[in-house]
Amino acid sequence: MKSRILIVEDNVTLSQMQKDWLAREGYEVTTAIDAVVARRHIRKVDFDLILSDVRLPEGDGLSLLAWLKKEKTGIPVVIMTEYASYPDAVKAIKMGAQDYLPKPVHRERLFEVVKELVHPAFTIQHSLERLFRRDSVKAREALHLAELVAPADISVLILGANGTGKESIARTIHFNSPRKDEPFVAVNCGAIPPELTASMFFGHVKGAFTGADADRKGYFDAAKGGTLFLDEIGTLPYHTQSSLLRVLQENVYMPVGGNTERRADVRIVAATNEDMEKSIADGRFREDLYHRLCEFEIHQPSLAECPEDILPLAEFFRKKFSDELHKETSGFSPEAERLMLAHSWSGNIRELQNRVRRAVLISKTTVIAVSDLNIRKTSNDNVAKIVPDLRPIKDDDAEKQLIIRTLESCNGNKTKAAKMLNINPTTLYRKMNKYGIK
Repeated sequence: MKSRILIVEDNVTLSQMQKDWLAREGYEVTTAIDAVVARRHIRKVDFDLILSDVRLPEGDGLSLLAWLKKEKTGIPVVIMTEYASYPDAVKAIKMGAQDYLPKPVHRERLFEVVKELVHPAFTIQHSLERLFRRDSVKAREALHLAELVAPADISVLILGANGTGKESIARTIHFNSPRKDEPFVAVNCGAIPPELTASMFFGHVKGAFTGADADRKGYFDAAKGGTLFLDEIGTLPYHTQSSLLRVLQENVYMPVGGNTERRADVRIVAATNEDMEKSIADGRFREDLYHRLCEFEIHQPSLAECPEDILPLAEFFRKKFSDELHKETSGFSPEAERLMLAHSWSGNIRELQNRVRRAVLISKTTVIAVSDLNIRKTSNDNVAKIVPDLRPIKDDDAEKQLIIRTLESCNGNKTKAAKMLNINPTTLYRKMNKYGIK
């Protein structure tokens, strides 16, 4: 079943363009020109997401948001706003909006926001766009392995926690492979209703079941010649696992209700955050399918494994969102940087991106402060021990290790490291010479 999106926009040309974009990505889209029409649609349809302009002819996006919070709670709302009216976006977020989109709305940014909030069953991508780069040793190793395995037409399993960028690794594999000119189809296995998995994967013919009023292509048809990326593969129902195994073994499949086999011409790249050995031991995942999927394994590290990625990524997102909002920011306060380094980042890069986006939006000064980040300390956070003040440290070995760790977290930026350590750069250089730190 397609995810349902309502676009509330009085500019018919813009709303139709956004509708076309999203429809091509597999969403069911309805449009409304004002809040009155929007409320009428909302009373009749259970939408998965609402995109609303702030300025509307009959009522505005903020009043619609307030009404939604009373009448139909739980529907995520994204506010679209002009660059000049970012206070409206701030107000909307404080009222409960999930996010904002600065106008003019860019297609890739729209897809990014919608995908994060709705988690559609699948998306199709025809070009590679890297939104960020991780420079830690472990992250570079994962990227290197992706580029290494790309030319070989074998199945790849990507392991890693949620929000680490596993799909970016999958895209790298596809767009560096001989299949790069064909579709890259990303499927969220956890978003597919169990009773529809066969139809979604293999398609169905007209009359195959009640409601099948036309032939429908499945994911294997959509990805023909290209790459089929199966995210959250560990959530795939057991009965579907058997069907998928047959396709991988014999390279053929049968649409639901059909009588003619079709040839499968896709490369499978799968990803999961689950412990697959435990899933196999518990009888939730087929061991033979696991070995078919895992002809080559790549581990995408978390931010907790690569703390040196935190500040460079935060800086990248700060610049990105500052440009989007036309807001002038110059950086983070030393306290904010210390907090980010100490935070556990259980949501990984996705969480970091969201925190920085919010901070840029609500910051009242050019320097982003601790309060702007809205990071609540957890039991896994360790502010005091990550980067303490260097000045009280008297033990040479402890001081040396702290300097090395801080330089790594700042990606070798000595000015930033000195600021983090609460010393001047001259002192840092002197101590680096003392300990032979390059």
